[in-house]
Amino acid sequence: MPGPGERVRRVAAELRQGEHFAEKDFYLEEFRGRSVLVAVAPGVTDLGRLASALADLVRNDTRVLLCWSDLTPAAQRRLRAALGGVKGLGRRRAPVVCVDGTGLPPPDTEALRAELWGILRRERLCALAVRGGAGPPFPGLAPALATALRIPKLVLVDPEGGLLAGQPRRLSFVDADVLDTLLRQGQAEWSGLGDRRALLVAVREALHAGVDSVNLCTPEGIADELFTYEGSGTLFTRGDYCRVAPLGLDDFAQAERLLERGQREGLLKLRSPDEIAEVLAVGFGATICDRHLAGIAGLLTAPYAAERAGEIVGLYTITRFKGEGIGERLVARLLGEAAGRGLAYVFACAVDERAVQFFLRLGFSQVGAGQVPAAKWAGYDARRRARVVVCKRELDPGRG
Repeated sequence: MPGPGERVRRVAAELRQGEHFAEKDFYLEEFRGRSVLVAVAPGVTDLGRLASALADLVRNDTRVLLCWSDLTPAAQRRLRAALGGVKGLGRRRAPVVCVDGTGLPPPDTEALRAELWGILRRERLCALAVRGGAGPPFPGLAPALATALRIPKLVLVDPEGGLLAGQPRRLSFVDADVLDTLLRQGQAEWSGLGDRRALLVAVREALHAGVDSVNLCTPEGIADELFTYEGSGTLFTRGDYCRVAPLGLDDFAQAERLLERGQREGLLKLRSPDEIAEVLAVGFGATICDRHLAGIAGLLTAPYAAERAGEIVGLYTITRFKGEGIGERLVARLLGEAAGRGLAYVFACAVDERAVQFFLRLGFSQVGAGQVPAAKWAGYDARRRARVVVCKRELDPGRG
């Protein structure tokens, strides 16, 4: 019989696995009924996890175009073996459409769109074989294909994976403004990305031409990149990437998962399902590319109406977007909302030192527990209260 420690570890692993599947289901729902172009760099040999991720998309009723430029017999055999060995793709060969590597003039583009739809209305996976012409290095013709076919999602599978930019941690998120900065003269080289300048230029051209987002990852990490909050590579998006707005009912399921995640990490106060529903009802979300909920926070006012006070609750941003100003955008939106309602002040409680410093940077002051409404502490967990730090910011309603 396993001991208590082993049982705890097993339960923790099951919770993490359950969370992973919940994240995966959310992202698969986003892909359902849509088209994705996946371009694989020459030299990729380990195709098992790539094929598994493609099978997940195919079973999900996602249309997948696989851009494959390594046309050597050995590479073709590896691809067929990988695709044929995954449940959901079957032993039947994926249809192959040959594309001229020198480019696509408009008449050919129209014909290609028609040909591919004739295939994809029956199949969910089609390979694009790029033939002829030296062409540019990877990603080669893939960005132009995504643009010509008007596909919103481009995935670049490269053994080098996402951007490191000379940092110990990867650069997991890059919007169009950051990308433009990296491509200024000498900036890519200064950041340690000089050898990937051509790839970054191709990504920028794809975004400027209408592709919504581009993922850059390793073949081993493609499932984590596409189906988890943290990702494994770099996500590139166009400008004006972030929108902060009140949560709607269709946002609640994902927002609830984020709140539960913050609770498990010990960053957020433990709340009952009814209390979580109350937070969601007053919640705001920061949405990336009109799809990804990158962060949430609520402005709770009902318990503190007599004091004209509001509490920022449930502030949580997912790991991938930390450092991207998502938390600041959420708090700024809540402060504007509070001032518009004529509140006298807003406060927040935190047990994490980084969260405390975050609020202090935004003009809050650390205060004693007695300087916020007594209703805050009714039924509050005594152990957590001993650790909690209260941050408060006075408001000038006239300034909005």
